Amino acid sequence: MVSPEGARGGAPPFSGLSADEAARRLSEHGPNKVTVERRTPVWRRLVRQLRDPLILVLLVAAALTIATGDHTDAAVILLVVTANSVVGVVQEVRADRAVTALSAMSAPTARVVRDGQERALPAAQVVPGDLVLLSEGDIVPADGTVLEAVLLLVDESSLTGESVPVDKVPVRERPAGDRSASGQPGGEQSGGEQSGSERPGTERTGSERTGSVSAGTVVVRGRGRMEVTATGPDSALGRIAALMSTARELTPLQRRLVGFGRTLAVATVALCAVVLVLGVVRGQPLELMIVTAISLAVAAVPESLPAVVTLALALGARRMADRQAIVRRLPAVETLGSVTVLATDKTGTLTEGRMVAERLWTPDGGWATVLGTGYEPVGRVARDGTTSTPGNAPDLAKLLGGAMLCNDAALTRDADDKVDKAGGEAGGATGDGPGDAALHRADDRAGGVEWQATGDPTEAALLAAGARLGLDRAELERELPRVDEIPFESGRKRMTTVHRRPGGGLHVVCKGAPEAVLLPGVLSEGRVLRAAADRSEELAREGYRVLAVASSDIPGPHEPEGGWESGLGLDGVVGIVDPPRSASKPAIDACRGAGITPVLVTGDHPLTARAVAQRLGIPASQDDVTTGEGIRNATPTDLTGVRVYARTDPAQKLDIIEAWRGAGQVVAMTGDGVNDGPALRRADIGVAMGRRGTEVARQAADLVLADDNPATVVAAVEEGRRVYANVRRFLLYGLAGGTAEVLVMLVGPFLGMPLPLLPAQILWINLLTHGLPGVSLGAEPVSPDAMRHPPRPPEESVLGAGLWPRLLFMGAFLTAVTLAAGVWARTNGHPWQSVMFLVLGAMQLGVAFGSRARPGTLANPFLLLSVGAALLLQLAGIYLPPLRTLLGTDPLPPAPLAVCCALSVLGYLVMRLQAGVRPERPPHGARP
Repeated sequence: MVSPEGARGGAPPFSGLSADEAARRLSEHGPNKVTVERRTPVWRRLVRQLRDPLILVLLVAAALTIATGDHTDAAVILLVVTANSVVGVVQEVRADRAVTALSAMSAPTARVVRDGQERALPAAQVVPGDLVLLSEGDIVPADGTVLEAVLLLVDESSLTGESVPVDKVPVRERPAGDRSASGQPGGEQSGGEQSGSERPGTERTGSERTGSVSAGTVVVRGRGRMEVTATGPDSALGRIAALMSTARELTPLQRRLVGFGRTLAVATVALCAVVLVLGVVRGQPLELMIVTAISLAVAAVPESLPAVVTLALALGARRMADRQAIVRRLPAVETLGSVTVLATDKTGTLTEGRMVAERLWTPDGGWATVLGTGYEPVGRVARDGTTSTPGNAPDLAKLLGGAMLCNDAALTRDADDKVDKAGGEAGGATGDGPGDAALHRADDRAGGVEWQATGDPTEAALLAAGARLGLDRAELERELPRVDEIPFESGRKRMTTVHRRPGGGLHVVCKGAPEAVLLPGVLSEGRVLRAAADRSEELAREGYRVLAVASSDIPGPHEPEGGWESGLGLDGVVGIVDPPRSASKPAIDACRGAGITPVLVTGDHPLTARAVAQRLGIPASQDDVTTGEGIRNATPTDLTGVRVYARTDPAQKLDIIEAWRGAGQVVAMTGDGVNDGPALRRADIGVAMGRRGTEVARQAADLVLADDNPATVVAAVEEGRRVYANVRRFLLYGLAGGTAEVLVMLVGPFLGMPLPLLPAQILWINLLTHGLPGVSLGAEPVSPDAMRHPPRPPEESVLGAGLWPRLLFMGAFLTAVTLAAGVWARTNGHPWQSVMFLVLGAMQLGVAFGSRARPGTLANPFLLLSVGAALLLQLAGIYLPPLRTLLGTDPLPPAPLAVCCALSVLGYLVMRLQAGVRPERPPHGARP
């Protein structure tokens, strides 16, 4: 980073750099760009898919089947591998395209002074020492020092998490020793209008009133000049980007499948070796037993598992796109189902990211509540259960009327509804992937119209509140035109406007922080000071930003002897807050009901964070809240013992995520700001807001919510649990069948059947059962009670929670029935090998039919069709001459065929029966 003195290099402060000096510095410091993660080429994505342990097992199985001459089964295995890899790569590419369509974080241009002349340049060409001009709506292109400011107000929420903009003053005008604002919960207020005092132990963070601005922040009001001190990687954005270099780790499902793949490979090799040795010992030809052992190995490996996982994830990604969630990496779909801790940002994530005036108090009428959302001037004001209007509540009309007059903001309708948090254009989505469709649907919601604040958001909240009472600002300004004003100054913390009355005389309105308005020198009514101060403190403790409004009528046309700001009467106080979204409370409740622990991580004031947490049902007692300073001082020592983290910076958010992960939890992080980017990357799954989120957050996330709706996270968790349940459903079905095939080959010779099944018959059964029916299980719908159970413990095996006993029971049952059918057929002179072939295959298909999540319904019709088709092909293997020759089977007479059909039904019945008798053990979740 270059210091201000070094950056100037002797250049006159308001003439800027010369073109030659700017070129030299551009060469020295490089372009003003944050290092962006390079796009992963397609070939590298493909290699990453092929490195999956189960895929490697399948590739070995394919090589073995080719070696035995079974090209058909080899082709099927390779087809599964190819489909799995292609689907995974296509989903990643489509998601990247969808996220790219949302990108708008960086300032595209900057207005700088070079050689004494103003010019517009690409932001990438800004260098340290440049003189940059700032005005309303500009995105600050680099870090810098404010040299000149006129009512300059900057939104730093994307960097700090503060829910309100920060007033800026030139360094030379900054009061000595003034390290922070007056500490109203949440920081700076409308023109610095805040109340309360900074609580001990809550140090302010960021560049509040320090006279500096940071790259990526947005000017919401006023104008100014800044001298650039840091660009590119040295800027605030660059330093945060450096925290995001963490490599991706395996998801919970991937970790479980890696362990499962290793165990399966060892067990398969061992059992097949036993079959090989036993067959040779009993006099079977060595070549035949080698082929049989290889066939058993192929049959024991559930080669459809990667296809089942990929299909389940792809269908999950499609369903989540329908619910406005863009999946950037397919494994992220399942990871959400394993989440035990949900760490969420506050501003713009759980809250609306818009200021709303909610509570009103007047000396004459007491409390009133403003009802409405966002900046839309629609809603009402309620008092004592009835709707207030200017006619029946003149005290409220005076309070809000004054707040509308003493106001420089405006409310506008954004027809495109595409302005993102940084003030850039999100643009339209391109491509035809599920993420693209989600973006288009999100843009079309509610007719694509949204009310936006122009100027100070806190003042805009006052305008919306006045409109909800029934006041018309244009009519007020026509009746009482502004003739003079005393603008806000950070040292005074108040603003005053003077208006001409219709009948002569003047009307004076003053609004500001309570400690700047509730003063004997300003107000003429000392009796209300104590009551107003108590109400203001009450609102502050509840997390509100508080403004006091006072006014007076002056009979003459001149300023009174004491000045405009004297002898005023108190109109009342207003409590303003960035309220939780309407969907946030149900989403948090649903997470708690599903055994997920919600925690709040924000850069905002502790009182504000606690108030929002309490509204949402997150534990927020004194012991449940800590601050960034507390984390620096290692108090508390166990970061997982609290539920609300306030005044945190990006590095501390990383510490919080790591603490929970170190405790063995699977952590999801939701956020929208630049300051959330490192934590989004470090968490097991990062979830970013798509519409109001910053580009840094979107690129760091695994999942992007196109509609910014926290309820979508709950839907995604449910989808993730569906995926995991379907993987376990397939493993129970596939491994039970594979176990039965191995046991039949092991036990059969002891019952007088030297080679119970031929290699071709084993591979045929494997092809039919692990093919379309197995893959179809990945499309099973979610269980009705999926969100009524806690998540699986992260350390639990994919076959845990009672699946092992069920698997062994079903494998033993299939083995017993198959061997019994073979003994019966052999005793009665029927083709016993063909009977065993048909029974074993048909019963496995019955197990697949009995594995449905919602039996008795037409859900997942693909499974019904695939089971029916596989059963017909199994019968064809008995009766069609070409297949009989290939498989070595004999046609069955009607009697043994009827017995085989009756036995095949047992697979379905026993699967349903054991699912009821031996249900899976419910997992134990984390403390909510």
